[in-house]
Amino acid sequence: MDETETMLQRQRALWPAADGADPTVWALLDLARDRAVHAALIDSRLEHLCLYSGRLPRELELAAPHMVQLLPGHRLTQRLLGETFGRSWGVFLTIADPANLRHHLRKFLKVSSDHGRPLLFRYYDPRVLRAFLPTADGAQLAEFFGPVERWLAEDGAGGLLEYRRDGVGRLLQRQATSAPQPATLGS
Repeated sequence: MDETETMLQRQRALWPAADGADPTVWALLDLARDRAVHAALIDSRLEHLCLYSGRLPRELELAAPHMVQLLPGHRLTQRLLGETFGRSWGVFLTIADPANLRHHLRKFLKVSSDHGRPLLFRYYDPRVLRAFLPTADGAQLAEFFGPVERWLAEDGAGGLLEYRRDGVGRLLQRQATSAPQPATLGS
C-alpha cells in the first residue's frame, strides 16, 4: 500500500460514513511535542483553541495542548494523517455536538496522584491515551468519554486505534487501520 492509500485509509477511519452524516472530527495537538506542530496549526488557517485558559506567557502557549476541528482533505488533516503520522503529535476524537467540547476536555488536564499531589495528565499524547483507556474503570470511562463518541490514536506501529464504549459503558478497542505494508516486487 502506498503512502497516499495509507493516508486515505486513515481518513476513512476518521470519517467512515460516505453520506456525510459523521459527527465532527477534532484533533488534540501537543505543541510541546515538536515546534512544527504550532507552525502546522498556523499554516492551516483553521481556528484552533488552547486548552489552557487565561492570559498565558508565549512560551507556555507554544507548548500547550490545542484543539482544532479537522476537515476531510484539508492540508492539516493530510499532514497529520500522512507525513507526521507516527510522531505522537496528538490524538483524534469525534463528537456530535462540540458546543461544550473545550470545557469537557479541560477537566482532565490536571489529576491528583494517590497522595493528592496535582499532576498534569497528558491524555492528548497517543502513548498516554493508549495506556490509560484500557486501565480505566466504568466510572472513569463515563467521565472521560462524556459527549465524545470515539477516541482515535496512533498505535505506535503505523496503524490507528479506535476506542469507544459499548451500550453498558465498557471500553471497546479496535484496530481502525493497520500499519502500511511495504510494497513487494511486482506490485
